[in-house]
Parts: sequence; structure tokens; C-alpha cells
Amino acid sequence: MLALGALLLLAFVAFCALGVWQLERRAWKLDLIARVDARVHAAPVPAPAKAAWPQVNAANDEYRRVSLRGRFLHDRESLVQALSDRGAGFWVLTPLVQADGTVVLVNRGFVTPALRERAARAADEPKGDVDIVGLLRLSEPGGGFLRRNDPAANRWYSRDVAAIAAARSLQSVGPVAPYFVDAGAQAGATPDQPEGGLTVIQFRNTHMSYALTWFAMALGTAFAAWWLFLGDRRKARRGEA
Repeated sequence: MLALGALLLLAFVAFCALGVWQLERRAWKLDLIARVDARVHAAPVPAPAKAAWPQVNAANDEYRRVSLRGRFLHDRESLVQALSDRGAGFWVLTPLVQADGTVVLVNRGFVTPALRERAARAADEPKGDVDIVGLLRLSEPGGGFLRRNDPAANRWYSRDVAAIAAARSLQSVGPVAPYFVDAGAQAGATPDQPEGGLTVIQFRNTHMSYALTWFAMALGTAFAAWWLFLGDRRKARRGEA
């Protein structure tokens, strides 16, 4: 009974600790959601320059609203399979060369399978220098769920900046930023052009339910310990009788 009591006590403490940890995670997640919401609705700031690239990180920069200017290299675009509110299709990632020679991949937006071929969109492609306002996003290395990117076959399931830059030889143009930018909706865009402004900003926040589950298990452990202790006392009383 002593060993069992010690085991139940250990389990009770562990379940309580896990519950508290989930509450702390919930507080962190709510703070993250608030910070991202503030970034998305803030005035745009210049996209991080080359000197600041090593400091770019998710905690401080993901979903930050940024602006940049340059010319698109349409002949080096990449299509990444996507599922959006418009259905299945592709994100159109096009390199943008800035005045300082650096290159930033810009997700110009979503196209349906009917507009997959560039020829179907080439007539209305932006030419010359363009101004872009969008959300800074971090690279998505590897691929999608159960599907790896296949650069050799030009099949992309995630927006892997380094892999796309290598496949399109963008380093020969200039230094490539380690992030990409989801372009916002472009005024005057024709129906044949990628539709921007479809970034989904959603954070899974189930920490409260997990916390309640751990605390319920702690309560159940405490009840089990009380029941066993009570049963042991009853047996002892019957033995004395």
C-alpha cells in the first residue's frame, strides 16, 4: 500500500504539472495570436534588408506586413500546389529583383488549374518595377503532408525558399532572401492574374481542453488514492473486530 500510495502521489503531481504547463502554453498562444493580429493590421514596413536576414525569425517577423519594390522574373516562377478558399490550385511564386540586386520570392497569389500554364496569364503580367505589400512568411522546407518536393520534376508541395532558389538558379541573379512574401490583393488585377490576399492566419489553440484533461486525471488519481486508503482502513477495522 505504501508503494502504491507513492506511485499515485507521483502520478497526481505529474498530472497537475502537465495541466499547469498547458495553461502556460495557452497564455503563450494567446499572446502570439495578439501579436500576429497586430502585425497583420499594422502599416507596412520595408522588407528586411540583406544585413538583417540572419535575424529574421518566426517570433519577431512571421506575418509582419512589409513592402518591397522591384521587377519580377516571370520566366523563373514556380507553382506550388495549394488548397484555398477558391478550391484546389497553385500558388504562383515569382522572384522579385530589388534595386540593390537582392532577390525575394513573392507569392503573387492563387490560380486555378486552368491558369496553371504561364501562357494563359502572360498577357497581363506586371512589367517593370512594381510595388508589393504583403505578409512576410518563413520558408517551408521539405514539402507537404506525406509529399516531398521534387525539384527535378518541378513538383512543389511547400514554399521551400532555398530549394526553389536552387532549382531556378536564383543565386546567379543575386542574394536570395531566406523568407518569402505573400502579396496582398492587387488593385486592378485581371481575372487571369494570381489572386493575392488569401493568406490563412489560423493558430490551433486547444491548450485549455488539454489542461482540463490533465487536471481531471489528477482529480481521478486523488479519488483513487482516497478510495484505496478508505478500503484499507475498512479492512483494518474488520481485522480488529
